[in-house]
Amino acid sequence: MSLSDQLNDILASLSGFGPEAWLSLSFCVLLLVELVMLRSNRLRTRQVLAGLSGVVILVAAMWAVLSSTRGFLFMHLLFVDNQAVFMQVVIALSAVFVLLYELFTHEENATSNPLNRSTLPLEWYSLLIAMTLGLFLMTISVNMLGIYLSIELVSICSYLLTALTADRKASEGGIKYLLFGAVSSAIMLYGMSLLYGMTGTLDLTAESFGTQLAGQDSAVVAVSMLLTLAGLLFKLAGVPFHVWTPDAYEAAPVPVAAFFSVAPKAAGVLVLMRIVTALPLESSLGNVSASVLQTPLAVLALAGILIGNLSALRQTDAKRLLAYSTIAHAGFLLVGVVALNNAGFEAVLFYAGTYVFISLAAFFLIDLLARSNGTDLTISHFAGLGPKQPLLSVALIVVMIALTGLPPTVGFTAKLLSFSALYDAYQQTGNPWLLALFGLGLLNALISLVYYLKIPFLLFFRPVAVDSEPREAATLPRSAVYLALGLTVPIVGLFLKPDLLLRMLSGW
Repeated sequence: MSLSDQLNDILASLSGFGPEAWLSLSFCVLLLVELVMLRSNRLRTRQVLAGLSGVVILVAAMWAVLSSTRGFLFMHLLFVDNQAVFMQVVIALSAVFVLLYELFTHEENATSNPLNRSTLPLEWYSLLIAMTLGLFLMTISVNMLGIYLSIELVSICSYLLTALTADRKASEGGIKYLLFGAVSSAIMLYGMSLLYGMTGTLDLTAESFGTQLAGQDSAVVAVSMLLTLAGLLFKLAGVPFHVWTPDAYEAAPVPVAAFFSVAPKAAGVLVLMRIVTALPLESSLGNVSASVLQTPLAVLALAGILIGNLSALRQTDAKRLLAYSTIAHAGFLLVGVVALNNAGFEAVLFYAGTYVFISLAAFFLIDLLARSNGTDLTISHFAGLGPKQPLLSVALIVVMIALTGLPPTVGFTAKLLSFSALYDAYQQTGNPWLLALFGLGLLNALISLVYYLKIPFLLFFRPVAVDSEPREAATLPRSAVYLALGLTVPIVGLFLKPDLLLRMLSGW
């Protein structure tokens, strides 16, 4: 390709890179606005920065949806398709929801409830924009170098957001997050170097990438691919790179932990699907096909489900319980990928699109119930709150049922689609690990029911502890309550009308 062709390709690619360029520019502008308003009223500054951040993210999402540009950008460095746009919308929605929740609860958090979590400093808005930029780049990256750089941008922002508040627990959580992130990043780079050595290209979509790997030894390819997936498993909170999750979630403020539970998983699982499908689905081109990853991924998915659910059983802190829940749900996300068929990939998109409402609602409702009692997030402190906060308590029951995967919630539909695709894959391949994942994965719904319903049980069937100190009932911000309750509407609505989302995904 001549230099003029390269320049023309770059210019033509700019139209498809609009949302990412907008987020980059907005990040710089937001920093300047923060500096300009540094001596202004702090609450006013927070409202302005939150409003600007929300508008910036919504504009980026609308730009991505309305843009007609689809295909490769910057000479196969990036690839924009409808799946990437869908995940960008999921990421943007989660960012906007956590921005709204942080803004609605800030005044109450800072004044009337001194026992609650630390207030996020103003810098968190620009960091959230930067992390959203990194996640947007992850969804459209098909070059291994681009994937690595976008993951690093997301990781650096994640470390800072975890350790942003001024307390010791936040610093410890941020350091643990950083150490595990550095290890997974190094392993991922090593795997990428092996893949580059075998194929001679960093482009996952290049024809030579699949054909060269197809002629290699299957064990070598499987090990190289699994090493490459280390960074993605880290962002997914997948086994064996899940150890950081409970400490980081416990250390981070509730809005940050809620964002971590959704957005990086949406971007990470899409990149994982791109890497897995870079191998030919059939072995007609050589000795190796994508099926060499099916058994290892099934083992990792099953390990994530088991470790997440069994570890959650003995948790006494609500945020740590939800952290182990996200580890289990990372395993459930992998179920659709393990199927290695179109139904499985659609199930992954559906799961990610619905999980954003379920996970954020869980974090927000638990936080609001704790605030109403003037306590921390220790599970035992939720005893007897049901009659005092009936709406929030009933909404939390709905969310916990959705996390378990039972009707009448969309959590049931998401798991049904994933495991149906998995069973179809088992019938075609006869792989016993797929059957083990199918059986034990469904059995874990019963295990998860024990700890998911622990808090609802305390809310309604256990009185307030007699030896607990009397506390004044806190007045919750109405806007935050409406937001948390509003998130439960799609949880039930998409169970009754899943076609609203499925039709969109199948059309893509």
